[in-house]
Amino acid sequence: MSVVLPFSQALRERTRGGHSDSEGASFMDDLMTGKGSRDDYVSLVAQHYFIYKALEAAGDSMKDDVDAAAFVTPQLIRLPALEADLQFLIGDDWLERIVPLPTTARYVDRINQVAAQKWSGGFIAHHYTRYLGDLSGGQIIRTLMQRQFGFQTNGVGFYLFDQIAKPKEFKDVYRAQLDAVDWSEEERERVIDEVMVAYRFNTELFVDLATAKATAAA
Repeated sequence: MSVVLPFSQALRERTRGGHSDSEGASFMDDLMTGKGSRDDYVSLVAQHYFIYKALEAAGDSMKDDVDAAAFVTPQLIRLPALEADLQFLIGDDWLERIVPLPTTARYVDRINQVAAQKWSGGFIAHHYTRYLGDLSGGQIIRTLMQRQFGFQTNGVGFYLFDQIAKPKEFKDVYRAQLDAVDWSEEERERVIDEVMVAYRFNTELFVDLATAKATAAA
């Protein structure tokens, strides 16, 4: 008798390889092991701004969708924190000084496309990839950046979820919500595929960041 895994567990297991590829990209590996610079971190934050601006606009457009609504929660909103981080890290003119890298532009286009299609499964796939990552590995990134660059809360506000007292409990509820969505088997496969798309964008973004760094140093 075969055991049917809860969808959240199947999703995590089926996409583990994509997540590992993303974590292992050389740019991020350097940043996490102390080989990266403060400028490298600032470059990463700048690209996050464009991604989360698109993702949270998509959330606004999907908040009345029966499936997406459970996931669109104010506790997760990151854009104001990103704006404050960039003002601290770059200065008042930060918006004029940042541009999306090619992968970021494609990533944003994909999120916008999913939102325009009103495809709740695709939106939830990107939502899951970003926010559960921020609540998990993102907390390790915050600690390391604070240690390496002397940040307190300014500069790493993106990783501080001050409205979520117990991240593990929040993530458990999130996964239960994933399990409760009444998707067909075919739609679940589409959602898993879209999570892998999001992970590929993450990996390719780290490659773009490494390339931009090498070009600037040449």
